[in-house]
Amino acid sequence: MNQTKSVNFAGQEVYPSKIVCAGRNYVDHIKELGNEIPSEPVIFLKPNSAIGSELHSFIGEALHFEGELSFIIKNSRIAGLGFGLDLTKRKLQNQLKNKGLPWERSKAFDDAALFSAFVPIDENLSELSLTLEINGKVQQQGGVNLMIYKPQTLVDNIQEFCTLLDNDIVMTGTPAGVGVIEKGQVFNGSVFQGDKCIIEKSWTAV
Repeated sequence: MNQTKSVNFAGQEVYPSKIVCAGRNYVDHIKELGNEIPSEPVIFLKPNSAIGSELHSFIGEALHFEGELSFIIKNSRIAGLGFGLDLTKRKLQNQLKNKGLPWERSKAFDDAALFSAFVPIDENLSELSLTLEINGKVQQQGGVNLMIYKPQTLVDNIQEFCTLLDNDIVMTGTPAGVGVIEKGQVFNGSVFQGDKCIIEKSWTAV
């Protein structure tokens, strides 16, 4: 039985082999977690099995949300854009970081990555931004202009050591404003090109 998980790109179901994530890519988010500004991109992976459809508030421990601009890859190039939620077991992540251990147990668990549908995008990425509202109140805002490493720079850096296959997803980091997910909260993520909203998605936390 094929249990590979899919996302929607341009109206079709596609199957990413992996999700490649950038950490510490917005200065204000780095500061809110007390981390150091990196001298090169911080990259980690989520497997296909991390793709979820429900927004969980608790999986072994309370979960944190991180809204992110997310990109689909085709022919080794950025081809599609969506809104992504990177879910994190923050308590566990801090324990692992303090021991100098990898983050995967806190980042790569089942249902740790949620996505809107993806829409085709051209190479003009400089005006892209996101907004995450929780119960109608803006919680996170940010965009390419605030990234330390821009989307194409991240893709180029990733491909120096890791092949990006068709339909793989690159998550580009989260702006400030992350926090704990509470059961019953309504999350609405939107992606803008300039002032125009081009994709949005809502979830209710369970």
